[in-house]
Amino acid sequence: MKALRTVVAVAAAIAAGSVFAQSGADVVKAKGCLNCHAVDTKKMGPAFKDIAAKHKSDKGAPDALAAKLKEGKGHPKVAASDAEIKSAVGYVLSQ
Repeated sequence: MKALRTVVAVAAAIAAGSVFAQSGADVVKAKGCLNCHAVDTKKMGPAFKDIAAKHKSDKGAPDALAAKLKEGKGHPKVAASDAEIKSAVGYVLSQ
């Protein structure tokens, strides 16, 4: 019986994680990033491909960009969870 409870708990945790996980593209769209940015052309903000090119060789870029979005330093503060920001930054840097 105890093993069955453990299996059910693990399955529920996995299912919950997959329900709440959003792709970077979904986060970028949902949080309004596309109002100022586009994937391949400059709008009010730089294109995602230009951001990715600028930070291509910078191993600390994901953390630095996430911090800018969280703290609002050099970019408007984004109302998003850490997981959403991480997903969005990963998407932008993959362009």
